[in-house]
Amino acid sequence: MIKTFNLMKFATILFLAVCVTTPLQAQQTLDKSEVGKIIREYLLENPELMLEVQQALEKKQQQELSVNQSKIISEQKAEIFSAPYQIEIGDPNASITIVEFFDYNCGFCQRALTDMQTLLQSNQNIKFVMKEFPVLGEASFEASRVSMAFSKLLPEKHADYHTKLLASEGQKDGNKAMQLAVEMGASQIEIMVEMEDPKIIETIQSTYRIANELGITGTPSYIVGSEVVFGAVGHDQLANKIKSLQN
Repeated sequence: MIKTFNLMKFATILFLAVCVTTPLQAQQTLDKSEVGKIIREYLLENPELMLEVQQALEKKQQQELSVNQSKIISEQKAEIFSAPYQIEIGDPNASITIVEFFDYNCGFCQRALTDMQTLLQSNQNIKFVMKEFPVLGEASFEASRVSMAFSKLLPEKHADYHTKLLASEGQKDGNKAMQLAVEMGASQIEIMVEMEDPKIIETIQSTYRIANELGITGTPSYIVGSEVVFGAVGHDQLANKIKSLQN
């Protein structure tokens, strides 16, 4: 999270600068109101300084965030790229993997589905790993539980199931997810049994934890290489980031 500019801290720094650059004898004659007046006048004459400091602060924090995200991705590689129940779409042997955190009830995720399909059609050397990240309420959570149970029973149909459920209209809840699962050949009873497997909850909790550590709060969000990409950035931006990995 990028912090906002703190004027009080900036004023304190400027105050110290005034003290450092002002002879000791003169400092002793300056009272608090005089220092405040100097700072105020200086900032009014040079307001661009506040913007420069803000930009420098944001740049530094973004660099620190990127380094931390890269470290987390490296240390938790197995959980991020090879977790149980995850949906893999594309060539399983592709050298580049894009991880997408999604919610079945996320309209942006639904629109981003076209971006993914276009990228896969134009580049045979990438695959997508879709991570169930139900953040939009109980309906999404139950839809994910059904989806994950379906993946255990019919893993070869999981990618197709995911695409159909995400692309469908209206709210996706447990009932809608179950109806599609049965239509695609799963047994409702077997799905219900699999849904009680504690590993499903553990996997979702693991995804929540990883997302929190990476600063991901919404969907869709992506991991491209060692970079975290927030939001539905669109086909072109994703394609450019993928291209940079291939160079």
